Amino acid sequence: MDSSNTPCKLLLCGKSSAENEIAKSLMNNNTLKLPDNVEISTLLHSEILDEPQQNEESFSLSRLMNSLSTNLFGRLLIWSPLLPSTHDLVSNNFGELPIGTVCIADVQYKGRGCLMFSFTIQMEDGQVVPLLQYVVSLAVTEAIKDLCDKNGLPHIDVRIKWPNDLYLNGVNVGGILCTSTYRSQKFNVSAGIGLNVDNEKPTTCLNAVLRELAGAACALRREDIVAAFLNKFEKLYGLFINGRFQTLEELYYKTWLHSGQRVIIQEKNENQVVENVVIIQGLTPSGYLLAIGEDNQMCELHPDGNSTSFPWIHVRQSGHYVFLNPDVLSP
Repeated sequence: MDSSNTPCKLLLCGKSSAENEIAKSLMNNNTLKLPDNVEISTLLHSEILDEPQQNEESFSLSRLMNSLSTNLFGRLLIWSPLLPSTHDLVSNNFGELPIGTVCIADVQYKGRGCLMFSFTIQMEDGQVVPLLQYVVSLAVTEAIKDLCDKNGLPHIDVRIKWPNDLYLNGVNVGGILCTSTYRSQKFNVSAGIGLNVDNEKPTTCLNAVLRELAGAACALRREDIVAAFLNKFEKLYGLFINGRFQTLEELYYKTWLHSGQRVIIQEKNENQVVENVVIIQGLTPSGYLLAIGEDNQMCELHPDGNSTSFPWIHVRQSGHYVFLNPDVLSP
C-alpha cells in the first residue's frame, strides 16, 4: 500500500485540561512532523462533538480515556486513521512531546497488525534500557489477562517469545520494537507495539481465539486493550526502575515460552560443524538468554549485533562464538 502522498489526520486528546493545553499548543504551532515531508492535519478531540464513524469497530478515544488511571503514560494521546508509522511519529517528535505520549493508528502502512501504537519513555540508566522491551512484552500479556478477568472472559494465553515477539497457540500475534537515542545524558526511548486483535487471516488473532473459547459475542476492543496496557505498564515500569528487572523475573518466566527449552546449537570447528544441546535457564543480568550445556558449562545467547533484524543468535562460550537461528526458539 503506497500512501506516502496521503495527508495524515492526527486527533489529539488529553486526559486533563493540562494535557489538552499541550495538545492545543501542538496544533496551533504546527509542531508535529513526519519523515519524508508527509503532510499532516491536526485536530483537537475536545473540539469535536461526536467521534467519527461511531460503531462497534471504530476507535473511541473517550472510552480509552475513561479507562485510563495512569499518572504519566497515555495522558496525551494522538490517534490517526492512517499513518506511515506510529513509531516514526513519536520518535521524530520526541523532544516536542511530553514523556508518556501515546500514538495510535487504525492503519499503519509501514507496520503490521490490527492494533498499532507507540509511546515515549525517558531513562537514565543505559544498562537497563535493553531490558525495557521485556517489561513492555510482560505488560501486554498481563493487561490481556486483567481485561479478561474484568469482563468475566476465559484467559487468552498470550506468551512471550524472546526477545520481542508475542505468541498465541503457537502463532505470532504481535511484537515489540524499542529504539533509543542518547541526548543530554538521558536515553529517549520510543516503544512500539503491534498486536493482532481482529485480523484472522492468514493465521489467527486474539478475538478469534476468544470466540472459540467463549462464543461469538465475545470480543476485546482495541481501546480497552490500550488502556489496560498503559495502566499495567506504569505499575510494572515503576517496579522495574526501582528494583531492576529482578523484581519482575518470576512473573516474566511464567509468561515466556523458554524455561527448560532444549536448543540445538551448531558450532563450526575448523572444517567440521558440531551440534550441541543446551537448555535455557533464564536471562542474564544484561537481558540475554542464559543456557547450560550437557557439560554443565553456562553460555549466553543473544542477537547478532551485526544485523538490524536479528536473524541470528550467537552464543558466547569459552571465549568463542556459535551462531544459532532464533527460529529454533519458536514453540
